[in-house]
Amino acid sequence: MGQPDRFIKRTFAEEAEVITRGAVEWHDPPEMGLNKVQGDGLLSVHRPGDLLTLCEPWPQAGGHDEILIELKMPGDHVDVVAAQRALLRRQARQVQRVEERDPPWLGEEPLWLVAPHLPAWVGRVRELQRVAEGCYGVAPSPFQFLWIAANELPLRDELVPFLVARSGRPLDEFARWVATRRREEWVLSMVQYTTMSTKVREEILRNFERSEDPEIRARQREILQSLLRAFPDVQQQWLEKGLEQGVEKGLEQGIEKGLEKGLEKGMEAGRLAEARALLRRLLARRRLELGADELARIEACDDLATLERWLDQSLTAETAADALR
Repeated sequence: MGQPDRFIKRTFAEEAEVITRGAVEWHDPPEMGLNKVQGDGLLSVHRPGDLLTLCEPWPQAGGHDEILIELKMPGDHVDVVAAQRALLRRQARQVQRVEERDPPWLGEEPLWLVAPHLPAWVGRVRELQRVAEGCYGVAPSPFQFLWIAANELPLRDELVPFLVARSGRPLDEFARWVATRRREEWVLSMVQYTTMSTKVREEILRNFERSEDPEIRARQREILQSLLRAFPDVQQQWLEKGLEQGVEKGLEQGIEKGLEKGLEKGMEAGRLAEARALLRRLLARRRLELGADELARIEACDDLATLERWLDQSLTAETAADALR
């Protein structure tokens, strides 16, 4: 399962209960006894009456105690095979629910299929009833089969879990709209896992400017540290890029001090000088104030390994002393 699929499932899990004020709750479905036949998620309906004031498709959950939900992100197949597999998983859950009870359960498990759009082939082989904007009942069917086209849904807070499945220009529109309505961590996940355009992605990231609010700054720093821990290769690339630039600058400084010291010594001096400069810039950027003794330690250090270790520690240190320990 890819990261986009996990992201939309996590959004449903986190928001469905909040949006519906507890009327609907997300569950990871149990595995079904057909060599691991498992749907994407289950929506357990606790108080259907509370859903009537929400935007469609939430009111469609009324009259059901559970809904099997299938989620198709941009790039996922929404062809006949994909739809039939979704129906197979719905049928497997239907059988599972019947077998779980004595006497057997006599209800019908609903199926909600969420995708960016409604493919043309569905209308050719099935009858469609437009329930609401972006919501289509698929017939004939002995159970509720609802196709939810995320690109057609209105921009409403209670529809955010469905809107995550948007694609193309509707996704860009949604991303700009939701970026100011959700917490920073969620927005960063959306930027990372959805297929919005590069222009909109860069636009949203630019809005994460440095704040003077200590609480916001602490949260932004925590997010940055989490990302660096999650992507150590990026952290290493930053350090390597800084050192590569240091080699170039070091060569210039070494030549200026005298070719007689040799190219090798000049490169070493350049690496040290750039590592010291990079360390000072990083500490200043993180606003970790250096005392006179700490500045002297940096300038006196002629061991590249030590400077690199201080650089690593500076990424997460709370004080300059911690960075240079």
